[in-house]
Amino acid sequence: MPHLEHPAYPAADLLRLESLVPCRESQVSTLLSIFGERQHFSFPSIFIYGHTSSGKTYVMQTLLTTLQLPHVFVNCVEYFTSRLLLEEILIQLQSCSSGKEQTSPVHCDTLNDFVRLFKQAVASREDQDQTLYIVLDRAEQLREMEANILPAFLRLQELTDRNVTVVLLSEIVWELFRPNVGCFEPFTMYFPDYSIGHLQKILSQNHPPQYSADFYAAYINIVLGVFYMVCRDLKELRHLAALNFAKYCEPVVRGEANERDTRKLWKNIEPHLKKAMQTVYLREISSSQWERLQHNGGEPGQLKGLSAHTHVELPYYSKFLLIAAYLASYNPVRTDKRFFLKHHGKIKKTNFMKKHEKTSNHLLGPKPFPLDRLLAILYSIVDSRVAPTANIFSQITSLVTLQLLSMVGQSDQLDGPRYKCTVSLDFIRAIAR
Repeated sequence: MPHLEHPAYPAADLLRLESLVPCRESQVSTLLSIFGERQHFSFPSIFIYGHTSSGKTYVMQTLLTTLQLPHVFVNCVEYFTSRLLLEEILIQLQSCSSGKEQTSPVHCDTLNDFVRLFKQAVASREDQDQTLYIVLDRAEQLREMEANILPAFLRLQELTDRNVTVVLLSEIVWELFRPNVGCFEPFTMYFPDYSIGHLQKILSQNHPPQYSADFYAAYINIVLGVFYMVCRDLKELRHLAALNFAKYCEPVVRGEANERDTRKLWKNIEPHLKKAMQTVYLREISSSQWERLQHNGGEPGQLKGLSAHTHVELPYYSKFLLIAAYLASYNPVRTDKRFFLKHHGKIKKTNFMKKHEKTSNHLLGPKPFPLDRLLAILYSIVDSRVAPTANIFSQITSLVTLQLLSMVGQSDQLDGPRYKCTVSLDFIRAIAR
């Protein structure tokens, strides 16, 4: 019995939509109730949130495309300024109304220009009486734009006096969006994570035609049993399942087992799934390289230079800042004079090291250091003279944002901020090289 029912849309389209969005029938049903009929004025703005890979973008695209509802779909990461965003909406809107791709540029510098051009574009459409849906994916980027952009989108229906609904898709909650001055409250809707049963159902739909559905479902059960505790991302799980299925089928292809010998198939695939655990989310090697490793029985670590960490590109002074931070974290303060001054005086050869100081500093972990010590080491290891400009301090902040450095304590301490270096010795060697 179909779950999706709505008098305004053909039953065949709803049945097809239900087959395309498994395990999201309740969310789609709620959206259809909010949308109403094609000519009805819907809610001015809808805020949909949920963790990554919970189906927000896919469900909205599939729903609007399958039911052929007029819509504009824009990714706010790709169009990261207000001008680019507003112009892209107008370009897509004009392309839909003319039936061909828009080639002439659209200039929209202010929100007033956007409202005026938006009214003109909607008036030229044949289906202007139908609700137009503007979907803004990765909507958290709107918080970085001008203060009037988000409130304007939330009440675009009122500003333009047109039948339009703005849908915001985000991974963060609405409370982190709400402006301080107050604005129109959207209808909020939550997309929960897929459960293990949902993932089993969705992933099992991709079974190859040469194998039975039960055989592929048993393989998906094995994959989820290994990876579910560390990875709930549907895209990543689908990638891992496709990558390792050929290895799972090897005993069947060689004739050593049939599709029901689950124990033999599990013993064959188990070591390879454990190797794949090392590369979850990292994409350190390509699919073809992973297949060659499986064929040759190698380890992922044998492919040198493929890790993303060895290819980090940093600005010139950021590299020296990171090296200075590592030296400050792992060298005692009393050694700075000996290491970084040319004329440090005579050093007495006295055995003043305590018992606990003889332990390797790399085993004890990084120690916090103040900002002035970091800058002092930086000035000594850079050949040219470095002025303590705003550029240097902004690069320190960028290193903290990239989690290459971590700030210890509060940033408003009277004695200045303290930092720790969080990267490994191999990473520093690669940077220093």
